[in-house]
Amino acid sequence: MPSEREYFVYILTSKTRRLYVGVTNDLERRVWEHRTKAVEGFTRRYNIDRLVWYASTNHVVDAIAREKEIKAWRREKKVRLIEAENPGWADLARDWFG
Repeated sequence: MPSEREYFVYILTSKTRRLYVGVTNDLERRVWEHRTKAVEGFTRRYNIDRLVWYASTNHVVDAIAREKEIKAWRREKKVRLIEAENPGWADLARDWFG
């Protein structure tokens, strides 16, 4: 029986609380890529590198569907999602990289 893979839907923010929603199969690697500005794009342009929310699933289709659902939400609803689990907007990955 093949091992289950884990997929993550996540929200990053900048110091000014600009939001980014993404999906990945390796959350630590993906956060590192955002932090080190390894990939061109929105998060690099706006210095979005703090992990403030994430959830996991074993099904890639579910992860992608959840990402699309959250991306379609108004900002206020995304903020409520973050603050339900992380009211202080702490960087959940602050201790991951030494």
